[in-house]
Amino acid sequence: MRSRVWNGGNGNARLFQDWIWFSQLAWLVVPWSVFRSFVARKKLETGFKSVRRVGLMKTRLLALIALVGVSGIVYAAPQKFDFKDPKKGNSVAFKLVAPKETIEGSANGISGTITFDPANAAATSGKIVTETKSLTVPNGMMRQHMHGGMWLDAEKFPEIIFEVKELRNVKTDGDKTTGDAVGNFTLKGVTKEISAPVTLTYLKGKLSDRVPGHKGDLLVVRSTFTIQRSDFSVNPHKNEDKVSDKIELTLGAAGACDEAAGK
Repeated sequence: MRSRVWNGGNGNARLFQDWIWFSQLAWLVVPWSVFRSFVARKKLETGFKSVRRVGLMKTRLLALIALVGVSGIVYAAPQKFDFKDPKKGNSVAFKLVAPKETIEGSANGISGTITFDPANAAATSGKIVTETKSLTVPNGMMRQHMHGGMWLDAEKFPEIIFEVKELRNVKTDGDKTTGDAVGNFTLKGVTKEISAPVTLTYLKGKLSDRVPGHKGDLLVVRSTFTIQRSDFSVNPHKNEDKVSDKIELTLGAAGACDEAAGK
């Protein structure tokens, strides 16, 4: 009897100890679950913050790229070059080689403007204008005849114009661009489309070398091409043994893009 009571009491004591142990374990398990949930939530929040941070960085990077692109476009904007040189340094030389006589002369009454974009030379456009009365030859009598109504008629047609529409077959090497200038050539009131080989030399920041005290860029234009005087009704098919129908023209001119003029 005593033994059963003792054994029963020992069993109850063990049950009571087990209950105490499970209670303590529960107190450990529940906080651990709460802690794991808290950690998971923090990781999720951190992940969202990282995604937002990456998205913001990408947005800023794209904005920076766009800004750089716009800056590049502004830098490469077309520039207008003025070819009216107060020093009369720009000139056109002409040469006619006939069986009996060679005639050579020049003109320095050059003006006009050309729009040039270093990043898109093919879009070059503008015009070079030569004052007809500025054409001269060594022989005074020949000069009078040349300006007269039978030949150039300088009074009625005061300008010779080459209006450039575009540049074809463009090749650029450093500061030099070559191509074929395509446009309308007007002489003695007659206009014909022509193509002339041309070399353009873009000299950034070199205007002060030509015009002291001025900041800006230079564009040097050089070209040699031929026309037929008969195509422009310049005393056509007359005296060709002394005055060739073919006229060789050589242009050498520098245009200025003055920074002060653009302000």
